[in-house]
Formats: sequence, structure tokens, C-alpha cells
Amino acid sequence: MEALPKEERGFAQELALRFRREWLLLLLLSTIALIAFVAGANDLLVFALWLPLVVAVLSRPLPEIPVVPVEMPVPEPPVFDPLPLISATLGTLDMPVVVLGGDITVLYRNKAAERAFGDLPIGTHLTARLRSPGILDMLRETIATGQPNQIEHSERLPSERVFILRVAPIDIGGLAPGMGNYYLLSFRDVSELRSIDRMRSDFVANASHELRTPLASLKGFIETIQGPARDDPKAQERFLGIMLDQATRMSRLVDDLLSLSRLELKSHIAPDQTVDLKPLIIHVSDALLPLAEELGVEIRLHLPEGRVDVLGDRDELIEVIENLIENACKYGQEGKFVDVFLKGGGRLPVEVNVIDKGPGIPAEHVPRLTERFYRVSVADSRSKKGTGLGLAIVKHILTRHRARLLVKSELGKGTEFTVRF
Repeated sequence: MEALPKEERGFAQELALRFRREWLLLLLLSTIALIAFVAGANDLLVFALWLPLVVAVLSRPLPEIPVVPVEMPVPEPPVFDPLPLISATLGTLDMPVVVLGGDITVLYRNKAAERAFGDLPIGTHLTARLRSPGILDMLRETIATGQPNQIEHSERLPSERVFILRVAPIDIGGLAPGMGNYYLLSFRDVSELRSIDRMRSDFVANASHELRTPLASLKGFIETIQGPARDDPKAQERFLGIMLDQATRMSRLVDDLLSLSRLELKSHIAPDQTVDLKPLIIHVSDALLPLAEELGVEIRLHLPEGRVDVLGDRDELIEVIENLIENACKYGQEGKFVDVFLKGGGRLPVEVNVIDKGPGIPAEHVPRLTERFYRVSVADSRSKKGTGLGLAIVKHILTRHRARLLVKSELGKGTEFTVRF
């Protein structure tokens, strides 16, 4: 009773006192009636004495219960934190994304962001990983204005990559009062696009240069034949031979360009024919035998017994082997030998190794050998009638065949080209 409010406690005490008095009176009269009954009084008299009292007691109205207003506490609605939902959604993306707070601390990063930029601990400031002033200025502007922004950012290490960074506030629709603002920082990798643009511009510049040189030579010799050498048969014969070489060079260049274009169109289609590499290598060796004899080089084949099958396009694989052996003969003729090994087959990976004993290639040039028009020595390449596109064609063909080209070279000891299927 002590725990009840004051009004309710007084009402309970009054009600208990009243019930106690009335029940005592009822008990007293009942006792008198019982004594009268035992003493032999008339039943009707006893009943007459007892009944009015019972009716009077039971018919008395109960006191009114005071209504005390009670103020019930209103529970506060639970605060909705949208970060788990945001994290679950962004975790499915394959592009790097980071959720930042208003103080540019990392609240969430997906697996793609970890792979791209390493560990980004939750709660750390973004500048612990990205220190570019341009990025920080962009983030501060978005936090101040609430407007999305983007910037281009380059990473130099461990490899050169270019990203388009975009930051925008996350609109949570007012469902998280007091939770602060969230900002989504996304990274779109455009390294490949930039590389393609650079390659395209380099390609146009190099192709124009490669074609301009023989065209200028042809034009000059034609003008000479029409002018000073008009009546000089010996000069005309010599000039016509040079013009034929230049025209042949342009023809090879155009053929290689068309071959590259054709390969790019079907680079995503893997070949499904079965090709035995053993007779293919023998065929290429026989076709290059006149060139090898002219250069004083011996082509030595090291072939296993039985078939060595791979999935591929026969004509394209002939072009790969022919390019590699021809380059080994031309640029490694000082070693006098070119060894061709065929290994693997069955459950083992198939490898074709073309090894020369020439002067070798400096290490800084090896990673760029398959670039279009890239030459270790421009003068040496042109003197050997190279177009600078041979290894680029080899790379494209092997990419289509899901194969790899590995290059090992040591100055003074030669070069080894390995095709691994």
C-alpha cells in the first residue's frame, strides 16, 4: 500500500474500515439470531431480525473510486542506423567504394577497395591512404555544399593506374536523426581506356611515320628517274630495285596492320579446332630454310614422339611459330644456331621454346617487346625488313588462344621465347 499514490492509499484505508465495521455488525446480529433460535424463539422472528440487516448491509453503495490520471511514459522510437544496409548493398559491387563520415573517416570499404588500395581500417582518416590534395579538396567541397564531385587520380605504385573518383552524399531520407551524414566515394578504373587511347594515338603516329618514309623514298626516286636519270639505264635499274624494296616494305606493313585488325575483331572468340604442333613446326622450319641458309643459321628441331595437340587455329599458330623462328634467325644469326623445343602434351602443359645464341636483349626492353612498332634498335630492325608489328601479332594470337608468351634474355648469351598453352 505504501507504493500507491496518496489519493488511492486514502480510498483503500476508508474502504477497509467500512467493511470491517459492517461485517462486525452483521456478525453480532447473526450471533443474536442464532442464540434466539437455540433458545427456542420462533423461526420467523429470527428471520425477521436477521434479514433487514443483511439487506441493508449488502445494498449500501460502495464509495466512488477516485479517478487518478496516470501519465504513461511514451517510448522513444529506435534510432535506425542505415550503415549495415548500405554496407550489405555495396559489398556486392566489383568496383572499389568507401563510405566516409563528415570528418572524412572511413566507415566502410568493400573487398574491391581493399584489393585496390590495401587495408583501410575502419575509423581511420582517409588521408592515411590517399594523400592527394586534389582528392581532399574535392571531399571538403562536397561536405560543405552537399553537391557531388569527381576528379581523375593516378596511382604510380605498384603499377600505373588511373581512377575516376566520384564523391556524393548518401540520401537516407531522414530515417536516421542525429546519425550525421554519410558520403560515398567510388573509384572507376579507367587505366585500360587510357592505355588504349595512348596506344591508338601512338599507333596512328607510328603507322603514319612508317608509311611516310617509304612513300617519300618512292616519290624521290620517281622524280629522279623522270629528271636527271631519264637517260641513265643503270641508275634507273638501281633505283627501280630500291623502289621495289620500299613498295614491298609498305605491303608488309599494310598486311600486318590488316592482320592485327582482324585479330582484334575476333580476340574474344577462342578457337575450338585441334592442331598437332609437331608437323606444324616441321612445316614452318622447312619454309624458313632458305632464309636460314642465307643468314648462315641452322634451325635445330627437338620434337617428342607422337602427337602434341592443342586447341587452336592452324594458320594463326603457323604465323606465331614463323614470327618467332624468323626473328631468332635474323636477330640471333651471330649464334649460328636456333633451337626449337616442343614439350608437354597429354595432362602436361604444352610449351614451344625458340632459343637463339645471339647478342641478347637489354632487360629494360623486354617488357615492351610486344608493343606495336616498338623496336630495340630501329636501324637494325629496318635493315632486316622488320615492321615492328611481328611480336604484337604474336601476342594477339596467343591471347585469343588463351596462351602466354614468356621472354628470357641475357646479354651476350641469347634469347629464349616460350609459348605456353
